[in-house]
Amino acid sequence: MKYKKLISLLMVFGIDLEQLYLSVVGLPKYLSSLIRYQQTARNSLFPLSIKLIRPMLSDRYRQAGSFGAEYFYQDIWAAKKILQQAPIIHTDIGSRIEGFISHLLCYRQVSVIDIRPMNPIEGINFIQCDATHLNDFADNSLESISSLHAVEHFGLGRYGDSVDPEACFHAMKAFQRVLKPGGRLYFSVPIGRECVYFNAHRIFNPLTIINTFYQLELLSFSVIDDYGKFISSPNAMIDDYLNANHSCGLFEFIKPVDPIYSV
Repeated sequence: MKYKKLISLLMVFGIDLEQLYLSVVGLPKYLSSLIRYQQTARNSLFPLSIKLIRPMLSDRYRQAGSFGAEYFYQDIWAAKKILQQAPIIHTDIGSRIEGFISHLLCYRQVSVIDIRPMNPIEGINFIQCDATHLNDFADNSLESISSLHAVEHFGLGRYGDSVDPEACFHAMKAFQRVLKPGGRLYFSVPIGRECVYFNAHRIFNPLTIINTFYQLELLSFSVIDDYGKFISSPNAMIDDYLNANHSCGLFEFIKPVDPIYSV
C-alpha cells in the first residue's frame, strides 16, 4: 500500500516509475538498434542523424493495442447506446473530447457543456457554463444527456471550478431536473469504497448514485472492474462492487413520463 502511495505521489510530479524502469531496461537494446541502423542505412533515403534521434525505450515491452480500459470500454458503451436511440439533440457534460465525443462526431452533431473554454470543432455546439447547477437550462429541456468520468471531479477545484464538497450531488440533481420525461442519461463514475482523493476524484458507492438519481429509473448497469474487465448488463451486479477499489460504473437511466416520488 505504501508503495502504491509513493507511485501516486511521484506521478503528481511527472515521475512514472514503470516508464523509468522500462526505459532503463530498454536502453541496451536501443543502443544496439541504433548502431545496427547506422551501419546499414548509409545508402538509404533515410540516413541516421544523431541530432534527430528520439529514443523510444519502453514500447517493445508493452502489449499491442495498449489502452486505458475504463475510457475505452465506457466510450464505446455510451456511443453505441446513443447511436441506437438516435436522439434529435444529444448533450454531453464534461466527457473526453478526444475519446467519447470523437466517437459521436463520426455519425452526429453534439452539444458539449464544460466550465472551461474550448476551441471551435466542427460538429460540436459548445456551451461554456458551470454544470454544477445548469442554471442556463430549463426543467425537462434535454432529451439525451451523457456525462462520463466527469462528476467525480466536480467541486474539487481541479478544473478551475469552485471548491464545494457537495458539487457532485448538486450536478446529479441538476441532470435529472433538466432531463425530459422519456429522456435518457448515460452516466459513469468510479465506484467502490466511498472516498475522495483530493483533488483528483471521488469514488462512489454505486448505491449512492442510484439513490441520488431518485427521480430516474435505472435501465441498465455495466462495469469495468478493478482489473479492466468489461462486464455488461445484465451480468454486472451492483452489490458486487460496493467494496471495489476503483471500478467504473456505467449507468443508463430514463426519466419516467410519470414522475417518481421517493426518498
